[in-house]
Amino acid sequence: MSPSWRRYLRSQDLIWLLLLSTLVVTALLMVHYETSPRPGPFVPALLVALWIVKVSEPYIGTILAIVIELGLCFGIIWDSGQIQSSFYLLPLLPVISAATNFGLRGTVLSTLAACAVNLSQLVFLRWEQAYIPPDQYPELVLKLLWFPLVGYLTYQLAKANREETRKLEATAKQLAEANQSLKEAQAEARRSERLAALGQLTAGLAHELRNPLGTMKSSAELLRRQVAGENEIAKEMAGYIATEVDRTNSLITRFLDFARPQHLRLEKGNIEELLDRVIARFEREKSGAAASVSIYKNYSPDIPPVVFDGELLERALLNLVTNAAQASAPGSVVTVKTRMVETSAGPSATEGVEIAVIDRGSGIDPKHLESIFNPFFTTKSEGVGLGLAIVSKIVDEHGGQIVVESAPGEGSVFRVYLPAVRE
Repeated sequence: MSPSWRRYLRSQDLIWLLLLSTLVVTALLMVHYETSPRPGPFVPALLVALWIVKVSEPYIGTILAIVIELGLCFGIIWDSGQIQSSFYLLPLLPVISAATNFGLRGTVLSTLAACAVNLSQLVFLRWEQAYIPPDQYPELVLKLLWFPLVGYLTYQLAKANREETRKLEATAKQLAEANQSLKEAQAEARRSERLAALGQLTAGLAHELRNPLGTMKSSAELLRRQVAGENEIAKEMAGYIATEVDRTNSLITRFLDFARPQHLRLEKGNIEELLDRVIARFEREKSGAAASVSIYKNYSPDIPPVVFDGELLERALLNLVTNAAQASAPGSVVTVKTRMVETSAGPSATEGVEIAVIDRGSGIDPKHLESIFNPFFTTKSEGVGLGLAIVSKIVDEHGGQIVVESAPGEGSVFRVYLPAVRE
């Protein structure tokens, strides 16, 4: 069969064609040999129509196909001896279709309809000329019992297949999730290896650079003091050298802060007092466009003590507040909010403290959300991309978590979760 035909005619359609063709040939032979009851002239055509409907079932819908099949089965039985028809089992076709597609309710309804197709033939009997002997009633009941029996067995088989399919789909989903988690873990491991190598390189390079930088700064200071007073250009150049050396030294310090392992000095303390120190320090040091930004405190009264390294966590939170202020319009407000949250669900739920830094600034482009905590990623023209990476590292080493929610033009929310300590 050519590929173009396979789109319209399936392999099971050929099997149906073979089976119903056999019924057509049988009906023609019964007509030829004048069997009793003898099929009428319309039976072959109705059998062909039944095959066409069966083949068209995926296209016209199962419900419509079942209704048409019941009507065709009624016509075939009526034209082939009515209650005595040899085709009395044909209504099993719509019963099987319903049991396969519609579950128990569809099976029951189609079974009742199939029984009605056969029993309705009694209406067309000429009772003045024919009657059903009492010994034939069990035979009639036996014919009808085939429909619920086959329908129920088909329903059970289809139900088992559906449950098995659901299990396989659930297993496939779990495997896909596990595979994705494995890929993420592998990527994280590779990233950690690269960061470890980068950290070692940075630490060694930083130590090697600091000595010549110190010499350069000392030379620049000496040059500025020794040059003649009227040589303003030399003094200005010496000032530039000293300033750039200080900036390079600061950059090296930030590299080292990220690269070397942190030795936490954990103490149990009040997170609100830490936030007050952060805000007070921000107010002292703010400059530029952030100078007019104010901080609004929204502390929850039920915050328990938290175990943290005051110096490191203060640095991380100050970075978040400063970033929020820099992203905000002049004169706007940055909110620092705390509340209690559950860090996990179910019987193993644990409490945590959420520290949220909220701004109504320019927001973060969605394509950058996955990268903002990566080292050396920045969208600022004068940044090196280590600020948020250091913040994330400090929070991780406290056993916490940091997440961000942002929309361009609406602002950002950085949420820091830390485990709480209950007395």
